Amino acid sequence: MINKKIIRTLKVIILLFLVANKINAQKATERSQWFVDDRFGMFIHFGLYSAAEGYWHGEKIRYDNNYAEWLQYRNRIDTKDYISLINRFQWDELDPEQWVILAKKAGMKYITITAKHHDGFALWDSKVSDYSIGNYTSPKRDIIKELAVACKKHGIKLAFYYSHWVDWEHKYGWDHTKELTGITELEYDKYWQEKVIPQVRELLTNYGEISIMWFDMWIHHSRTIITKKQLIQLKNMIRELQPNCLINSRLGLSIEEDSDIDFRTLGDNQLGKEKLDYPWQTAGTVAHSWGYHATENQWKSTTSLLKSLINNVSLNGNFMLNIGPRANGEVPYEITDRLENIGKWLEINGESIYKSEAFDLRTDLHDWGKITSKTENGKTKLYLHVFNWPLDHQIRVTGIKSTPSKIYLLSDKLETSIKYDQKEVATRIYLPFKAPDPYASVIVMEFNHKPKIEKGLVGESIAGGYALTPKNTIKSEGSTTILSPSKFGSIPERLIIEGNSAYEWRVYIDQPGTYFLDISYSFQDKENNSSMTLEMAGTKLKHNFKGTGKTVGEPKSAWIIDSYNSHPLGEIKIDHPGFYDIKLDVNVIKNQTIKFNRLWLKKS
Repeated sequence: MINKKIIRTLKVIILLFLVANKINAQKATERSQWFVDDRFGMFIHFGLYSAAEGYWHGEKIRYDNNYAEWLQYRNRIDTKDYISLINRFQWDELDPEQWVILAKKAGMKYITITAKHHDGFALWDSKVSDYSIGNYTSPKRDIIKELAVACKKHGIKLAFYYSHWVDWEHKYGWDHTKELTGITELEYDKYWQEKVIPQVRELLTNYGEISIMWFDMWIHHSRTIITKKQLIQLKNMIRELQPNCLINSRLGLSIEEDSDIDFRTLGDNQLGKEKLDYPWQTAGTVAHSWGYHATENQWKSTTSLLKSLINNVSLNGNFMLNIGPRANGEVPYEITDRLENIGKWLEINGESIYKSEAFDLRTDLHDWGKITSKTENGKTKLYLHVFNWPLDHQIRVTGIKSTPSKIYLLSDKLETSIKYDQKEVATRIYLPFKAPDPYASVIVMEFNHKPKIEKGLVGESIAGGYALTPKNTIKSEGSTTILSPSKFGSIPERLIIEGNSAYEWRVYIDQPGTYFLDISYSFQDKENNSSMTLEMAGTKLKHNFKGTGKTVGEPKSAWIIDSYNSHPLGEIKIDHPGFYDIKLDVNVIKNQTIKFNRLWLKKS
């Protein structure tokens, strides 16, 4: 018989192993697991505004963001006039199944449609409100039902956007002009109980399984007329009618406030910038407007859209990409073209997106692209998405201590091994001469276990050097105020240094030799009493700060800014591969300021 103490010890070891292998892994509930697996969905903005195409009586929408779906509010159109747009729809041509087929081609796994947008018009045959498509079409149309049937047929999950906060049609719905006229909580609750609750009940009762109820209150409920009690009422009804239906944070409750909210929705077209360990999503556009706009001209490229998807997945996020069909159901060519190209890319590289998540390394460590990861049956794959195929045909991967069992191109069905060198935490991968994909090529690093990593390192640049910045230090003493780029980026990110301060970076150098260092900063004093000392590999380099003066940020625009200049510091000899700490001690005398931009370390 095995000793009970040994069994307990084994259980502890297994538990620790499981925990270790879940570090930084994305947390998902049983209800939201499909969401973090699927990663990519379609958003459809379709409604009465689709027929206006961004114009009312020959006048463009009165707002420069050109959001066509806001036409009624922006151009102050009365509801009885606005409904006349229903006559422009080409009902014989309109077939929602075509949208589902396009989503399928694009590799999208779910569809969210604007069942009711801010104009209050329902795209289904609602028995709750007369202001619905069934009362204005003959024979009656129910776009939601037609879409639900098509989604089921093609295996696409169905989700509904419902504008619960804003409603321009109902007498007591929120309209931003009520900031002037006012409305009582009792009046608003009349709208809530007469329209919101029963309409959402219809949507969750009459159209089969609904995967998401997607709400669109972009500010916290405390800044609106909606009460938390009303939001809880709505949430509880959803849980009662469809327990597996996901709810997004734009319900008005943050995930910190209510753990029962399934995922966070970032701002419109706001891409992720940091890893989050819970489900989240970006809703984005191919163009600029969400609803169809006749004179739209801000089309994003396939490359930029794919980068958005990859970026989000590398940070544990989803991407829901919008189409804005015309009143005959037609999707603009530019959108169709982008979606079909993305779909072709996913046919080859989808393994790096679906059921993939962030990896443990810092997300901005490498300048050649992004990393996603996947662990199955004890094996881990890292997917290196290379946006910028290096001219020297080498990818430098910093921070992975484990040796891969294999490296190959994801597009290569034979998984032909790619040559690489590894020293400690530096992997140098020797790439084919030509990138296999025009948008983003994917390299797979395969491991027989979860790879160990070394945190805190500065990654080697695609140019072969190391950029030491205020954000990738491992230690900081003294001044730590970092200012973001300003004046449209003409003033770079900078660290404001006053008084005595010290900073430290760590690099791994795999190729011995002589390395050159320079520093970029702005110093607006003429006296050079302030100084710095840099120490690396037993060598000290000293520098007195020199005045950098001003420069013209934009010609002929009275755009005068501080100049950030580079100054050579000297050379350091590296005799052998290894880890090296770079220490920077800065002595700034009273009433002087150094605006530190970066150090650059590169082999001569």
